Amino acid sequence: MTGKTAAVRDHGAARVAGVAVLVSLFAFLYYLQKSDLLLYGDAIAHINIARRVFDSQTPGLLQLGTVWLPLPHLLMIPFIFSDAMWRSGAGGSIPSMIAYVLGVVGIFRLVRGILEADLRTKPAGVVAAWAAAFAYGANPNLIYMQVTAMTESVYLALFIWAVVYFAEFIRSLRKNDLQKNAAGRQPQVARTPLVYCAWCLAGAELTRYDGWFLAGVMGTAVVAIVLRRWEDRALRRNAAKFLLGIALVPVLWLAYNGVVYGNALEFANGPYSAKAIEQRVGAPNPALHNARVAAIYYLKSAQLNLAEGNWSRFWLAAAFAAVAIAVWKLRTQSAPVLLLWVPLVFYALSIAYGSVPIHVHTWWPFATFNQRYGLQLLPVFAVSTGVLTASVFLLGEVLGVAGRHAGKLVAAMLALVVVSYASVWKAEPQCLQEARRNWEIRNPLDSAVERMIGTLPRNSRFLMELGEHVGVMQQLGIPLRQVVNNENHRPWKRPSDPEGLWERALADPPRYVDFVIAFDGDAVDQRTNKISLTELAEIHATGQPRARIFATAAHNAPNQSR
Repeated sequence: MTGKTAAVRDHGAARVAGVAVLVSLFAFLYYLQKSDLLLYGDAIAHINIARRVFDSQTPGLLQLGTVWLPLPHLLMIPFIFSDAMWRSGAGGSIPSMIAYVLGVVGIFRLVRGILEADLRTKPAGVVAAWAAAFAYGANPNLIYMQVTAMTESVYLALFIWAVVYFAEFIRSLRKNDLQKNAAGRQPQVARTPLVYCAWCLAGAELTRYDGWFLAGVMGTAVVAIVLRRWEDRALRRNAAKFLLGIALVPVLWLAYNGVVYGNALEFANGPYSAKAIEQRVGAPNPALHNARVAAIYYLKSAQLNLAEGNWSRFWLAAAFAAVAIAVWKLRTQSAPVLLLWVPLVFYALSIAYGSVPIHVHTWWPFATFNQRYGLQLLPVFAVSTGVLTASVFLLGEVLGVAGRHAGKLVAAMLALVVVSYASVWKAEPQCLQEARRNWEIRNPLDSAVERMIGTLPRNSRFLMELGEHVGVMQQLGIPLRQVVNNENHRPWKRPSDPEGLWERALADPPRYVDFVIAFDGDAVDQRTNKISLTELAEIHATGQPRARIFATAAHNAPNQSR
């Protein structure tokens, strides 16, 4: 590649990034002024897990916990030192927004690379890459999710770039084969793409458990390539480093859980795992123990993230057509396209057997639950848009109508994308609808508790289990170091830590705190010694557990009820 060509290619990616930055910032300002950044309870939890690392009675990396993987929280920490960024949720948005931009650029680079490699049509490749980047970056559900502290945007960027570098690794092998045939000697294997792929996979593995499955699939693909080229010692050496790198993350996470929690699978079967939550919540799973039905539900969820009504069929048809074209025409580059379908397999198994139910509003039980999981297939649909765009150009060249009609056909296809996304905006993005319903359930109780706590002295110390209602303290701007909570103990002491701050405060609240906040059924309600406490308020909200606020002996006050 000449320097001039490289510069042109870099300018293309820079322009894509510039447009993505503008979209991201506009969406952030729009949802910020509508107070929609913290609608998801999980978004609040993510921000406060990161905050606890430095703002806690017992600060440190152990505050990262076990169920959620640590990378998203570590990325948030620099942005939530500011109380304003913490309270508004803006600090949690920044890593997601950066990842959104990187994801858009990654889709552009992936499509441009695979099309130029096999179809050898640079103009068509660039136009197709822009079309794919548009299909990805303009998705209404992703645009909302990327302004929240949720992990979807970060994982998608790492997933996409892992596939980008895997595709470039495949192309480097093909280039080496051509050089070998021309020169009659074995050229040096380009190891950089495989190294970068391993780094992206490691990041994905530290972000969502989806990444563990993805790493297993891509690791298997690399092993298959090595077995076919066993005589290539350099390739074997690089592949061994790749496999070691992607295996290290799960091993370290299992070791961390085993050492700290005494259970290597604490994240999978512990009291805060998805399995335990499903048992407590009792949400119906229409695809339980049926992977085929689970796959159908997941595909429907993915389609509803792209369009409402019959428009969703366009995307599914486009995706299947793109797979056929990739297998038929793209030859060596069909593998990266197929890798984008990995989330379908992972979620089909997770929904059927892994305590991860998913609901779509058009099918029983006619609700929206975990709709955001369907976004993991967005790269498939985006790349499909690019592949079909390039195919239209090629067909025009074959028929001799490239200048007259190919552009019109591409414009018509992009118009379908615009219309389908317009249907999502009109109905409101499903991820936003789910988040808003989530907030509407929590808000009456949390707001009432906030109002009561807001009347107490600002420098008070509290005893409270933060799991479900940490947003109360966040909205009031009360530092978490003023709250003795369920993370203030040594987790390796099982079943409890008598010397831990949490257990000592439960046994003798007046010694450690000024006020106690208990919700029916939580650890504070069940385990606190209430002998020396005076109830200040009892708060009720429809469909939510009762909340009670107590004062310790030094802060007695008249009884109140709400």
